[in-house]
Amino acid sequence: MKKYLPTFIAGFAAAVLSIVPGIKSFSCCLIVPGATILALILDQKVNKNSERIAIGKAVMFGLLTGLFATLFITALDGLITFISKTNDFIEALPQSESLIRELNFGPMAEESLKLMKQMAKQIQTTGFSPLYIFILFTSNIITNTIFGVIGGLVGMGLLNKRKTEQ
Repeated sequence: MKKYLPTFIAGFAAAVLSIVPGIKSFSCCLIVPGATILALILDQKVNKNSERIAIGKAVMFGLLTGLFATLFITALDGLITFISKTNDFIEALPQSESLIRELNFGPMAEESLKLMKQMAKQIQTTGFSPLYIFILFTSNIITNTIFGVIGGLVGMGLLNKRKTEQ
């Protein structure tokens, strides 16, 4: 585990930044890749390692940073939702509902709206919706691991280039 501690720390940092309003919209495409690059830098500093970063290590760091970020984002979002009994989903539901009705997707859209309203009601009454947490985790695990890997590869390129120039 000590070997991957930088990914844990960077994943937590990414999660904290990802729940800040205004910054959270940059979570997947900037914060998680940046956190992966930070994890690679921290790893080199902690281990006093000046070797070139291998592709496998860059990909693994990206996957783990994305995974840790997802776990922390889901936990922090769930906790804040539990305490406040509201979140961005609740705020955006009226606009989502009108958009879905405008597009007239038929009976499947009505079923989706029922589920969305059920999730909203659960959140507003108890502060928790298992379906909301599942959807949040699933969407974040996909995007954060993909962008984490991209960040790992970009970080590998930047850090290896820096080593070559020295």
